[in-house]
Amino acid sequence: MSSPLSATVPLVPANAENRYEVTRADLPLSCPMPGTALWNSHPRVYLPIVDDGGETVCAYCAAHYVLRD
Repeated sequence: MSSPLSATVPLVPANAENRYEVTRADLPLSCPMPGTALWNSHPRVYLPIVDDGGETVCAYCAAHYVLRD
């Protein structure tokens, strides 16, 4: 059974990468990102990447996000 979200957002393996480049279109930034397989993930948290100077790290999974303009 597939959900409507999986039909529109490509699936991203949970925590498969340690570094993600994001754009302002991805704001507000949350980890895990939309499309992440939920079975292998953590609760969604919102990350203040703009307030953190364009880089931030998720406290749950240590994923590093960089804001690319």
